[in-house]
Amino acid sequence: MLRFARAAVPPVALVVMIAAAALALGRVYAGAVLVPLVAGAGLGAVLVSVAARRAPSWLVAPVSVLGMVGYTAGALWWSADRAGLPGPLADLAVEAARNGIPRLLTAMIPVEPTPDTVIVPVVAAWLAGLAGAEIGLRWGRLLIGYGPPVLLFGGALYVVGPNAGPALLPVLMVIVSAALGLAVTGRPPGPGADLPRPARLALNARTAVAALAAIGLVAASAPLITGRVEATPVDPRRYVQPPQVDSLDENPLIRISGWALNPDQNLFDVRSDRTGPARIRLAVLSDYDGITWRVGAVYRGAGRVLPAPATLPAGVVAPVTQRIEIGDLSGRLLPAVPTPARVDGVRIAYDPATGTMIEPDGLRPGLAYTVESLAEEPDLNLLTAADVPFGDGIARMVALGPGAPQPVRELSDRIAADAGGGAYQRALGIEEYLAAHYRMVADAPSGHAYPNLEFFLFGPANGGGQQGTSEQFAAAYAVLARMMGLPTRVVVGFRSATGTGPVRGADAQAWPEVYFTDVGWVAFDPLPKPDTVPEPPEREPPKPEPPTPPPSEAPLPTLEPTASPAAAPIAAAPDGGNGTIPVYAAGGGGLLLLVVAALAALALLRQRLTRSRLATGTPGDRVAGAWLEVRDALRLAGTPAPAHLSATELATHATKAATTTAGTAPTAHPASTPESPAAHPEAHDLRPLVDLVNRDAFAPDRTTETDATQAGAAADAYAKRLRATRPRWRRLLWPFHPGPLRWHRDNRWHRDNRWHRDNR
Repeated sequence: MLRFARAAVPPVALVVMIAAAALALGRVYAGAVLVPLVAGAGLGAVLVSVAARRAPSWLVAPVSVLGMVGYTAGALWWSADRAGLPGPLADLAVEAARNGIPRLLTAMIPVEPTPDTVIVPVVAAWLAGLAGAEIGLRWGRLLIGYGPPVLLFGGALYVVGPNAGPALLPVLMVIVSAALGLAVTGRPPGPGADLPRPARLALNARTAVAALAAIGLVAASAPLITGRVEATPVDPRRYVQPPQVDSLDENPLIRISGWALNPDQNLFDVRSDRTGPARIRLAVLSDYDGITWRVGAVYRGAGRVLPAPATLPAGVVAPVTQRIEIGDLSGRLLPAVPTPARVDGVRIAYDPATGTMIEPDGLRPGLAYTVESLAEEPDLNLLTAADVPFGDGIARMVALGPGAPQPVRELSDRIAADAGGGAYQRALGIEEYLAAHYRMVADAPSGHAYPNLEFFLFGPANGGGQQGTSEQFAAAYAVLARMMGLPTRVVVGFRSATGTGPVRGADAQAWPEVYFTDVGWVAFDPLPKPDTVPEPPEREPPKPEPPTPPPSEAPLPTLEPTASPAAAPIAAAPDGGNGTIPVYAAGGGGLLLLVVAALAALALLRQRLTRSRLATGTPGDRVAGAWLEVRDALRLAGTPAPAHLSATELATHATKAATTTAGTAPTAHPASTPESPAAHPEAHDLRPLVDLVNRDAFAPDRTTETDATQAGAAADAYAKRLRATRPRWRRLLWPFHPGPLRWHRDNRWHRDNRWHRDNR
């Protein structure tokens, strides 16, 4: 029995260890195809070595390699058949051998078992089984023979990386099988009594030293190993470059004008199981640098089943199946109804963040594929009260390139003020404004940089301005929306009136989408309605002035603080009056004391608030406090900043407020008096303070005591200069205004979120 165990357990242990590696790697694969293929490769390699154990050692390797070639060919055929890949097996095998490793590290998880994602694990498992069996069984060094299967297991864990949970069962399989193999092949103890005493002592000493060394090794490595238990594994996919797109597909927005000039060009044909108007998406452009919109997607090889994007609203989708055949459409971007969930008939790379696809080898006439999509149907009933998110997660969707034209910003502020209400009302206001005042033309030149958009919005109508293709409408909408703080992206695609039939150049269109919390991405249509005559922007009726501030911000009456209404009865009393005069005098004096005490208390509370903001707390808290001081100063001056302004826009607003006297003409000699703003131009430059606030919001650990002191000094200097430009009555009441004590009373947010809430 022991002899049988010594012969059977070591080969089984090797096979189990390779199967454990297959289970560990199979966690990132779709379906159950990979595990039996890899485990079968290990079993085949070990069986060949066991069967050829009595043959010469030089013969085993060639025989085993031939078996590996045959088994691999069968595995490739099986995986290709299950994936529905057409083509000869020889071509699939050559392509798999050439692209196996990069494909394995760039394929999207869950990885579909196809020839190019199966060949590497199968070959590696066979070679590990061959090496382990030859070293452990033929040469009798089982512990060393465990090396190849253990390396295979470690490689599987490395490839999986952070994309799956702990592999508890595979680890137990490796440990238990290795221990059983070593237990049955251990040598029985010799007759120690027959050894001389010095030999027994030497043997015991070596045993004790070995045990102490093992204990020391465990004690030294245990902290390192336990410290890595909670660490996130490295993802090897970050070291491999995924498929890239060229300039034609990086910014397909520039192709809109070309398609518009060729309205009858047959780009592709579509057949759908749903009839009715449909938006067929080609690309999603999320990045804008002031010059061009770009896709900015990361495409990874994907199988037939695609993961749903994180932004897809749960429970608000409708399945739709399309059969698309490419005609004259070029590039690598694949059109589909958003959001694709399964693709058959073509190998694709996929970006789950946007739900867009590419064909890495490029489109060609006659290419046909079937797409099953989850058509997004957001709940429009939630839009009226929906808000937009803020923070680092959507920073990319509200970012604008430097140098935005000031007229465009002013137009954004005016539309936001007219729309009022919440985020959806502002988004709808942009749509209605563009549709009412601009004209759609097919031969408008391409371009969506800042100068192009400024000419589109404000150029003369008789000189080519105020008209464009959907490229200008969508780009202008997205820029105006981002200036309001709305997360926006531009989508390039096609509008099919029936959802079935040919899609031509005239159907190409770009449209903007805005993201709302708990609703998802919502498409807007800023194009003018058919058969409508746009009203030029210059004929638009005058817009009302910005709404008056709330009652807490209204200017206080122009009364000197020392004038007491109770003093009038005292002055008007007759000289020879009766004893009521002391009563009036006492009452008026008491009231005057109460007023003075109230003003003094307000002044002390205001000083304490300023000191608390600028001198207490962490450096980041003090920088945020300095920013609140600037905002409060603007409200005290009667020029509050609109809530939707960004930090840079608010600084520009503050600089204008401090360089002119509110409600009056500029002073006659602004440079001749110490209190003139022009005498202290550095007090108006809030850019250093804006830089400190932005840096504290996104890198709070870098804010130092020096930065906090600098921020406080900048805020204090600006408040003094701004106060100097106000009328005398406002300057006198400035330190006693109770507004700052309650304007931010409810703002108890964490420091990392203070900046975002103050500026969303």
